[in-house]
Amino acid sequence: MATVIQHRRDFEVDYGNVDELSPLIRRVECRNPGPFTFKGTGTYLIGRGEVAVIDPGPVVDVHLEAVLGALGPDETITHIVITHTHSDHSPGAAWLKERTGAQTYGFGPHGQVGPNDPNDKVDFSAYFSSEEKERYDKEYEDLDPALKREGPDLTFVPDNKLDDNDELAAGDGNWRLQAVYTPGHCSNHICYALPQEGVLFTGDHVMGWATSVVGPPDGSMADYLASLRKLLGRDDRRYWPTHGPCVDDPIAYVQSFLDHRTEREAQILGFFTEKPATIADLVPGLYAAYDKRLWYPAAGSVYAHVLSMVADGRLAVDGGGDPKLTSTYRAG
Repeated sequence: MATVIQHRRDFEVDYGNVDELSPLIRRVECRNPGPFTFKGTGTYLIGRGEVAVIDPGPVVDVHLEAVLGALGPDETITHIVITHTHSDHSPGAAWLKERTGAQTYGFGPHGQVGPNDPNDKVDFSAYFSSEEKERYDKEYEDLDPALKREGPDLTFVPDNKLDDNDELAAGDGNWRLQAVYTPGHCSNHICYALPQEGVLFTGDHVMGWATSVVGPPDGSMADYLASLRKLLGRDDRRYWPTHGPCVDDPIAYVQSFLDHRTEREAQILGFFTEKPATIADLVPGLYAAYDKRLWYPAAGSVYAHVLSMVADGRLAVDGGGDPKLTSTYRAG
């Protein structure tokens, strides 16, 4: 029986207002909903008095002003903390730093970016109806210009580099965060633990509403799976991801992600065992129940699985050569 991941999509947001989640945690939701961001980017404010901000999001002025507006009269932002460098997480850091003078923290700048090879791209446009194309084009046209670019943020470089287990804390001692390095979705992805409340801020590594995309060359399926297994050894009571609701049963939830990925690899291997084929041949059937716009990043995640399976000999490029997104694959 296939693993059923118990996602939660019953998540209401009040854009621009602050949600008081616990004595030390507040959240302000950015109005950037979409197929990749769910209801939007949730920016967290940690602590009282001296405050850390986790993932300020894109440069949407009204959102960043709302983050500042969530502060009390005697509060200041002292730390700007980034889980990873994607355009819906880190670009707002520069805006917030300019306004507050706070230092930025993260693992480092974005990792490897693949060549823009027009001959190594998947194309699913033939599967879109004219009505779908018209609706998606209109949605894109109406977007805030700051939201039209998706993908890596190549401008962010943290003032302070964090490694696994590094800690940062308020000068007045009211909060302490611990870095938990979790590469996979991105090579520079970090989760942040708040030991005082038994909480882990999981960025895009573990989300309550969906599984994460793992897109090569910066994303690595082997790293992602290892980072999931790493969380199994922790005792966090609750996860707060940057998109969507909290996760209240972390260990069981993470195990379902691992089980799902094992099953996905078996599906991929079975598909290419039948006959040589491409990733673009596989995705429409495998992801038929999903928003078709997600087929493009889904192809990236399948490619990440394929690269791992080529590395261990379970798959091979039909006819030889380097394994590319558009290569034809067969069982090894």
